[in-house]
Amino acid sequence: MFQTDRAMPPAALAREAEDRGFDSLYVPEHTHIPVCRRTPPPTGDEVLDEGYARTLDPYVALATAAAVTSRIRLGTGVALVAQHDPIALAKQVATLDHLSGGRVVLGIGFGWNREEMEDHGIDAARRRDVVREHMLVMNALWAHEEASFAGEFVQLQPSWAWPKPVQQPRVPTLLGGAGGPLLFAHVAEYGDGWMPIGGAGVARRLPELRRAVEEAGRDPAGLHVVPFGTVPDPGKLEHYEAIGVTEVVLRLPSAPADDVLPVLDGYTAYLPAR
Repeated sequence: MFQTDRAMPPAALAREAEDRGFDSLYVPEHTHIPVCRRTPPPTGDEVLDEGYARTLDPYVALATAAAVTSRIRLGTGVALVAQHDPIALAKQVATLDHLSGGRVVLGIGFGWNREEMEDHGIDAARRRDVVREHMLVMNALWAHEEASFAGEFVQLQPSWAWPKPVQQPRVPTLLGGAGGPLLFAHVAEYGDGWMPIGGAGVARRLPELRRAVEEAGRDPAGLHVVPFGTVPDPGKLEHYEAIGVTEVVLRLPSAPADDVLPVLDGYTAYLPAR
C-alpha cells in the first residue's frame, strides 16, 4: 500500500493481512515532495498524486505493524537509501529486524525525484554510487562485530554497533528498478534479489540477472524476484511462477479500511491452500 496519513493504518492492515494468510506487507518512502515539478511524475501522469507528499515514515510504520503481528514479513518498497545517514539507517533497520524476530525485507531504490534528492544534498547523477556505498557500510555494520569503511561518500572508523539483525549476514535486500547490466551488477555485489515494478520484460531479463550473480561467485538459486505493485489474475501469477518469480506484491488502494478490506478479501482467492 502507498501508506499515507489518510489511509488504513499500517498496524491494522498488517494484522488483517496476516489473519488472511498473506506473507508480507510493503510500504514506500518519500521524506518530502518539493512543490517544484522539474521532474515529471514517474507514473506518466501530468500531475503528481498528492499521496507522494503524505507517505508515512516506513520504518516507524513497519514497527507499529511488527508490534501487532507475529509472522508477516515487513518490507520497504522502496527505501530511498541515498537520503539517509547510512550509519543511522543501519541501526534503524537492524533494530526493526531484531524486535520483529527477523521479519524485515529491505526493498531499495535509487530515486526518481531530483528535487527531493537535491534537498538531501545528493547529486542525482551520482545517486547509484551513493546508494552502493551506503549499502556496503550498512552490510558491514550488520555483519561484523567491528566494522569500518573508507569510501568517497562515507568514512567509518572501526566501530561497534548493536543490535545485529536476526537475519545474517544482512537484512534481505531487493533492488528496485528497470532490469539491465548496471542494476544487476548492484544486485550481484550487495543485494539478494530484484524488485521490478510490474512484470514487463522480467522473463527476458532473468537469465541475465542469474549470470551476473553467478559471475560474482554467488549461487543464483538463492535469488529473490519480486514483481511489485501487481494487479493479479490467474494467468499472470501462473506465468510468474513458471519463470521463477519467488513472490508477488499485490497493489492495494491507498484508502481507509472500508475501501481496502474488500480488495484484500478478493485477493485471498489467489492464496495457496494452507
